[in-house]
Amino acid sequence: MSDSVHGHDVMALMVAQENPLLKPEFIALMAQTFGDNARYHTCSADNLQAEELISLLLGKGKILESKQGLTLVAGRQCNHSHH
Repeated sequence: MSDSVHGHDVMALMVAQENPLLKPEFIALMAQTFGDNARYHTCSADNLQAEELISLLLGKGKILESKQGLTLVAGRQCNHSHH
């Protein structure tokens, strides 16, 4: 089993994209980047699957979903260091 990937790393991956990606496309990119069996964690949750992490970030207002795709909300990242 691979190490858990922090949500910050997923948000950085989102920022690195030139254009918003639709949720299924971004989840596929997460699998390509972090591995098909990667698990994810945040400051408040752990052992998440990719779709669970996206839902959590949407629910916390850290990312938005539109017809164009997912986008990070500026200034909504955590203010503490990760790890």
